[in-house]
Amino acid sequence: MTQMPHTPADPLDLLLLPTWLVPVEPAGVVLKNHALGIRDGRIVLIAPREEAVQYIARETRDLTGMLLAPGLVNAHGHAAMTLFRGLADDLPLMTWLREHIWPAESRWVDEAFVQAGSELAIAELLQSGVTCFSDMYFFPDVVSQLVHKHGIRAQIAIPVLDFPIPGARDANEALRKGVALYDDLKHHPRLSIAFGPHAPYSVANGTLENIRTLVAEMDIGIHMHVHETAHEVEESLSKHGERPLARLARMQLLGPRFQAVHMTQIDDEDIALLVEHNCSVIHCPESNLKLASGFCPVERLWEAGINVGIGTDGAASNNDLDLLGETRTAALLAKAVAGSATALDAHRALRMATLNGARALGLDDHTGSLEIGKFADMVAFDLSGLAQQPVYDPVSQLIYSSGRDCVRHVWVGGKQLVDDRRLIRMDEEHLIATAKAWGKKIGAKH
Repeated sequence: MTQMPHTPADPLDLLLLPTWLVPVEPAGVVLKNHALGIRDGRIVLIAPREEAVQYIARETRDLTGMLLAPGLVNAHGHAAMTLFRGLADDLPLMTWLREHIWPAESRWVDEAFVQAGSELAIAELLQSGVTCFSDMYFFPDVVSQLVHKHGIRAQIAIPVLDFPIPGARDANEALRKGVALYDDLKHHPRLSIAFGPHAPYSVANGTLENIRTLVAEMDIGIHMHVHETAHEVEESLSKHGERPLARLARMQLLGPRFQAVHMTQIDDEDIALLVEHNCSVIHCPESNLKLASGFCPVERLWEAGINVGIGTDGAASNNDLDLLGETRTAALLAKAVAGSATALDAHRALRMATLNGARALGLDDHTGSLEIGKFADMVAFDLSGLAQQPVYDPVSQLIYSSGRDCVRHVWVGGKQLVDDRRLIRMDEEHLIATAKAWGKKIGAKH
């Protein structure tokens, strides 16, 4: 695993000395007493500690008792919905959407709402060890500005529905604005654009055909809620004579850049389509559990060779953005659904929360694992606490015994954004005060 910089005489910008280093790729590897070196925002050195300390570094950090891993990738969410956290709990999906969330969005969502909610989300994500997230919400240009400002990495999925939404009078306007945002950001080092048609039941064939044409021209992803509930599948069979995924396949929308979010209702034909088109599935277990939407059969998907990432969904239906906790839930739920204690072991669960998510978003060449040449997107988890002792397998301790409070340091592109649990670029007290003010206003009218 030892790999050295091309020019050892050049000093490293940062040398990290963790107790455990988990690169995720190769799979299942834990490197003890190794070091990682960074130069110009990228990983240039992974070597045993006694070799690495011979290299000059502008800064050296001792991470004794910590596990250094790739930054977590939250592959599905609606960032600004942090401001609706707890607004309408304990309701089924369509009741939750039609009677509470959509009316609240119609009343409250504007650019100021999206800015406040998304900043709150970015802060929560960073403190939870997330270095990259996918966002699918209104006013995507506002979220893009915040991603640029605060240093995190993101895929922005342009929301497209066949009715007016905040920031777009119709689907065509949403698509036009999406193309313009893509043109503005196509060279940004931390931002990528996808189209986010909301769901098969909320986007008509004509709009889907336009999206198919655009994504082929632009070579970008499609991020879509698919097979979230049994009702969605039944409605599609009644209206279209086929399951939603089959309809999307017939319309030539499936492919390696297609990100199917939720997929709780899966049969053998669905799996065959996902395999044939090399699609990714984004698993959101806690939102699915809370809304009683169903269970994604993660182990069956893994066994079929389908790439599965993980997402928290929005804070209005979860109610947190804790991807480490989500991963633990995913691992435990996978065992129950598969009826096997060996399903989704801790190392595969961590891979799902890192490299698999990056692959789903089309970013696995740049992030998702600790490999030479990739961006230094990393998180140091502190496993020195009482609740993690004794440590036999640090990855098992991370997944099964730890929470996001063990996130100590976070870097994106080699720049530190969380230092000893403290946000470096963001004012936590201001974010809390702003969220409380919005909550008071929204709560008074709900």
